[in-house]
Amino acid sequence: MLPLLVSALLAIHSWAGQPPIDDKLAKKAHKIHQRVLTLDTHADAPIMMKKEGFDVGVAHDTKRDQSQIDFPRMKQGGMDAMFFAVYTSQGPRTPEGHADAKRDALNQFDLIHQALKKYPNLAELATSPADAYRIQKAGKRAVFVGMENGYPVGDDLSMLQKYYDLGARYITLTHFANNLIGDSSTDPDGPMYGGLSDFGKKVVAEMNRLGILIDVSHVADSTFYDALALSKAPMIASHSNCRAICDFPRNMTDDMIKALAAKGGVVQVNFVSDYLKKPSDEHRAAKTKIRMARVGKVMTPEMEARIQAQSDSVEKVYASERASLSDIADHIDHIVKLVGIDHVGIGSDFDGGGGVNGLEDVSQIENLTAELVRRNYSEADIAKIWGGNLLRVLGQAKVE
Repeated sequence: MLPLLVSALLAIHSWAGQPPIDDKLAKKAHKIHQRVLTLDTHADAPIMMKKEGFDVGVAHDTKRDQSQIDFPRMKQGGMDAMFFAVYTSQGPRTPEGHADAKRDALNQFDLIHQALKKYPNLAELATSPADAYRIQKAGKRAVFVGMENGYPVGDDLSMLQKYYDLGARYITLTHFANNLIGDSSTDPDGPMYGGLSDFGKKVVAEMNRLGILIDVSHVADSTFYDALALSKAPMIASHSNCRAICDFPRNMTDDMIKALAAKGGVVQVNFVSDYLKKPSDEHRAAKTKIRMARVGKVMTPEMEARIQAQSDSVEKVYASERASLSDIADHIDHIVKLVGIDHVGIGSDFDGGGGVNGLEDVSQIENLTAELVRRNYSEADIAKIWGGNLLRVLGQAKVE
């Protein structure tokens, strides 16, 4: 099988417009990829799992099915572990809105657990670093759970224990808009609190106590610094990039990356094109309009279908601006040069907008390993980037 995989790797790399990878380098990358534990901290598989008829245990076609993740393609790509993100868009900050968000979140947890029960020979729930290595050794996929947006916490601190018991090991404090925890980097109405709310400060302390990693992707800069000052455990950015390369509020400044690293944290580079490579003003405005279309609203299937159609149209119109595999590696390089090899990882955002030329779905992740080998990263470095750094931090998440 090795020659077939290597030839496919060479073909994809060439098609994506990357610098050439020779056969010797491709074989080296393949062997390294097979040996290291690969972990992706942000996979929006539950978005697809919520759709009627979708089965995560069956292989799908990326273009036809609009899906980038399933257990067979994880195995095909050599993806050992993923954090499936329980994602809730930011709706109304009302008792009814919070109740709906909790129902949505609990349903997604249930879908994940049902899938793992259905396919015990393919995948297993992981909640600790030891689980990841044990499940990898057994030849199965390790499925961790993260939560994207603290919205389903509402104003009820006890929900954190509930989500932890269901497997959640990180929570992204905010999403595209402010919630009761704190300010988002992209709320169209601007900040509400100037950082964390008083309730948000209690959330940080409780997450430390339980062992839930604090995820600062999506949060406002002020919220980031508030959380960093309060957290007794290292924090993560589960899917964020470098503002110095691509200027957007969702990305992190060099000072933020340095501050996160100084307290032991990790930045997980993501694969969303316009967080990797600055798009034209028109493209960014169109994407921003689509992203914000859900904010503060109770979504219906018709509204979701309309947003998806608009998103597909924008992708076609601006296809020439799409980022490539080398752009991902550029962000990794920047973080490594800034704070060292111990503070960078991977959070693809597959099924949530992630995907670039040369890396379209989870079956193609070996291409990134090959690019890292081409850039002279050692096997030890690649093992840290692909999972070692994040698992180290996960082991430090619980602080009494």
